[in-house]
Amino acid sequence: MQIYEAKKICPDLVLADGEDLTPFRNVSKSLYSLLRGYSWCGKIERLGLDEVFMDVTDMVSYNVGLLNRTALQKSFFCLSRDDPEKGFDCDATEIAGCIYGQHPPAQDGLDSTLYMRLMLASHLARFLRLKIEEQGFTSSCGISTNKLLAKLAGNKNKPRNQTTLLALHQDDALPFMDEHQLRAIPGIGNRITSILEAFVQEKQVDAELPYFKSAVTVGVVRTHPRISPPALEKLLVGPGSEKGLGAKVWCLLHGVDDTAVKPGRDVPTQISIEDTYKGLNEADEIKRELTRIAASLLRRVHVDLVESSTDAAQPPKWRAYPKTLRLTTRPYTSPTEGKPYNWARASRSGPLPSFVFNAAAMGSETVVEKLVAETLTPMFRSLNPAPRGWNIGLINICVTNMSGSDGGVPSGRDIGVMFRRQEHVLREFTVYDDGGGEGGLGTAGSRTLSGDSKSAVEGYSGQPGTKDKTEEVNTPDDDYDNGSDDYEEDDDDFWLTPGQPNTDGMEQCPLCGHFIPHFALTAHNRFHSLQSEE
Repeated sequence: MQIYEAKKICPDLVLADGEDLTPFRNVSKSLYSLLRGYSWCGKIERLGLDEVFMDVTDMVSYNVGLLNRTALQKSFFCLSRDDPEKGFDCDATEIAGCIYGQHPPAQDGLDSTLYMRLMLASHLARFLRLKIEEQGFTSSCGISTNKLLAKLAGNKNKPRNQTTLLALHQDDALPFMDEHQLRAIPGIGNRITSILEAFVQEKQVDAELPYFKSAVTVGVVRTHPRISPPALEKLLVGPGSEKGLGAKVWCLLHGVDDTAVKPGRDVPTQISIEDTYKGLNEADEIKRELTRIAASLLRRVHVDLVESSTDAAQPPKWRAYPKTLRLTTRPYTSPTEGKPYNWARASRSGPLPSFVFNAAAMGSETVVEKLVAETLTPMFRSLNPAPRGWNIGLINICVTNMSGSDGGVPSGRDIGVMFRRQEHVLREFTVYDDGGGEGGLGTAGSRTLSGDSKSAVEGYSGQPGTKDKTEEVNTPDDDYDNGSDDYEEDDDDFWLTPGQPNTDGMEQCPLCGHFIPHFALTAHNRFHSLQSEE
């Protein structure tokens, strides 16, 4: 519902500024971390700020195998494979919470592995919901055999309950699906809904109208005599549509969803902030909003991507580096014009300047003003070349193309990780001496870091433009440019006696006196032998 519609219905409606979502994001991350701590497989996928998909197949299967069929009422759900005392008591003769579907006879249920899995999953869901309530928040939950059915089941008894969908056979899910509005099915948007509604009702439907609301249920479409996978493909597929869309929608109508729960991510794929307006036309207005949104974005980037160190002497570590900055605008349109929300939406992208990676100055007025003046304003001029009268209705600023490991630590930028992995990576390329001195085999050209040196290497945070205890480092990626000429290279010759050549990993040729790398000695000796033959 649009705000102007709500105010017509309720003139005394009080509107609160909900622009700053930082408290919600902080709570979301906290609760996500709580749930992730109980996952064995790590498959826990976020959906927005307040929804999570959690694959507990491994936990439930493990506990089904531990059930004592003679004492199900006194069952124990193990939360750890290694610690048999870590878990909670449960009654494995009944499902926790609400049930949707026909409950099987008692003995048939106990003989059904799927039923026992759903039953144990319901007890795990209740345990996790109680843990969330200990943090001061209510929750609802859906338990089923795939993401689609679980999400729809979770909507049944909000805001403080859970629902287990007993779909022990494929046909058992059909009555549950048939009662839902077509638009309520995840994966079926306004365009598909309008096409299917127009087809089954044999009348034109305009899905672009702001007040469009589907009145057709899944059952009406699914049981229509002319609906089939080939018919859906013919109806829905057009220029730019994904291949196999008809079969995909057919499966969704039948409650079939084979998409896997994605493993949890410590780093988001992108971070964006946007706001809408009733038409911005002046340069001062544009600059003010670009500055405000950019400042909010950089604050959020700092919260999500910078890992604060418990050691005050250590600089903050970046968990990932966004490489791309994107600006999106769209002109203002009135809801009565009937134009789609994304009408005339356009974007421009470019490299994210490296000066924003100064964690100490992140979000400072100087950094924000520099970002707006040097990057965002030229992007805006490229999108809107007219001198004024832009009628801007939306501004979105986004950072994306994260560089760093999915686990949260950008291993490609952490020199400590690089050194710890080098022995494994270079093992097949290592050359060994035959003699190896008194100690037997020795690795040619290899060195061992001393304790002090190793600590210095591991202490490097990989943060662009920051100083380590021993040296000043530049951005550890060629894609970034600090815009500074103060970079000072590490000079290994500093530790040599004046006039002494750097012979580390080298051997002096007895014939010509030159220092030759170990790996090139054979070829160098061959060179001398060819000279003597001539």
